[in-house]
Amino acid sequence: MPTLHCLSFELSLDTDGVHTFDAQAAAAVGAEGAVGSDATLARIRAEVQQVLAWASAHFPDGPGPLDEGCSWCHDVQDQRDAPKGPDSPRGHWHTVSLSLSGTPAFGEAFARAFAGALAPSVGPID
Repeated sequence: MPTLHCLSFELSLDTDGVHTFDAQAAAAVGAEGAVGSDATLARIRAEVQQVLAWASAHFPDGPGPLDEGCSWCHDVQDQRDAPKGPDSPRGHWHTVSLSLSGTPAFGEAFARAFAGALAPSVGPID
């Protein structure tokens, strides 16, 4: 079972049974005394690649459009935010977001493989 330290996924299900896993992680890069670092950003990016490699190895018919028969698709955003104002650290925040969507079979396998990286689900509110 792969272990992730930077990414934590939230799961959502739609009415068609599509499982969507969303994760986001950020690091303050280039700032003196900042929480995070270039090394943290490298670890985040490596975990994204680890997840995508797992998906490709276990579900080789993806990534691609689910409505065209692929079992999974993904979107990766890698965004650098400039400092905002004179009180901001000299560096910048770098945010990496990963979203994976897949069939029920993909979602169930992903949830088993990355169980330790799934955020606790919130049950229905009465």
